[in-house]
Amino acid sequence: MRKNHLTPKISKPFLLFVLFSLSTFQYASSQESASYKRFREGNVQYERYNEFNTEFTFTKLDGFEFEKGVERYYPSSVIDVGGTYYMWYSKPQPNTEVVGPNSANDSTRAFHWDLSEIWYATSSDGFKWEEQGRAVKRGAAGRYDHRSIFNPDILIAEGKYYLVYQAAASLSDARWGKAFKIAGDFVPNVLGMAVAESPNGPWLALDKPILTPGPEDAWDGEVVHEPTFFVKGGQYFLYYKSDARLPWKPNISKGDFNKAHADMPLATGVAIASNPEGPYVKSKYNPVLMGGHGSMVWPYRNGVCATLPEGPERNSILCAKDGINFYPVIQGLTVPKGGGAFRPGNFVDVDVTQGKGITWGVGHALSPYYHFVRFDTDLSLEKGDRVRNEYELIQNYMNSGDYEYDASLQLK
Repeated sequence: MRKNHLTPKISKPFLLFVLFSLSTFQYASSQESASYKRFREGNVQYERYNEFNTEFTFTKLDGFEFEKGVERYYPSSVIDVGGTYYMWYSKPQPNTEVVGPNSANDSTRAFHWDLSEIWYATSSDGFKWEEQGRAVKRGAAGRYDHRSIFNPDILIAEGKYYLVYQAAASLSDARWGKAFKIAGDFVPNVLGMAVAESPNGPWLALDKPILTPGPEDAWDGEVVHEPTFFVKGGQYFLYYKSDARLPWKPNISKGDFNKAHADMPLATGVAIASNPEGPYVKSKYNPVLMGGHGSMVWPYRNGVCATLPEGPERNSILCAKDGINFYPVIQGLTVPKGGGAFRPGNFVDVDVTQGKGITWGVGHALSPYYHFVRFDTDLSLEKGDRVRNEYELIQNYMNSGDYEYDASLQLK
């Protein structure tokens, strides 16, 4: 047979490309788009039907005016005790220069959070605050909390008050991050705890940490940061931020880099205990949130919600009914940095009493110096119930047998 030189030669890769393109076109045209499918299957609603649709507004606080040489940051959750609001925060040793870990000594700071202690303030209205003094001081030489204690949060349980915070033992644990002079961290660090029968103290620091970093090859092998609490089913959920030893970061702990988590700069895990003082057991599902750094956690309905200022789902709110499996409920927000929300009802067990959500709290801003700001929002249970009821009207209408005009659907 004579060959037909006019017949084009079709390569196998080209044929596969054509078949793939046809299948993709057929899927998109005969079924539904990816966006529409996410809408129908992802349990997401438009803004007006989303109980988490909100904005955060920020205002200056009275009582924390700028003082040269004084820094305050990372406020705790805010609680109401007898009509008075309380919050705790990090306050480094005043008028102490930050020189970096390679130059620091007993009277200079390696980092901004070095040589810190836990202070507290009170308010009658949440706008004007009065600093009351130091709540928890650093421990004696040789203790896990000797060099610095910082980034606190509060828990009320069993008639007592529990402050949890980051703690560093020694300047020898201050590692230089090499990115710039004062870059780096205390590695390893731990989470410490102090207990009191009154929000005004006196506070008794526990002799041992309640949480430490994981093994060097773990996702939390470097540090444990930014603790915060949630209560469910008679158990205390302690959330914390961490990261692994990563090759792209000139990090500092001994041992090999962690290949398994090289694409994960930071994440959030949880450790759970049946007693406020522990022992806390890290969840086998860790990390439970991809991201962190200045996150905020609060109880809502029978579960927990969190903001993520950083990470692949940054500027979002995520919620988990079980405290473990978080799903985003809204994105694209300007969320508080290092925020501590006012906890109405304080720390109720959400399996007993629904979490009431949040409407305000305190965060920190970094420029032109570390200072506090108040944030306001509406993520209350009352607002959530109202939006759910409105959305239920729409769903009932969609599932009804007729499509007549219904005046009740003219939502506010």
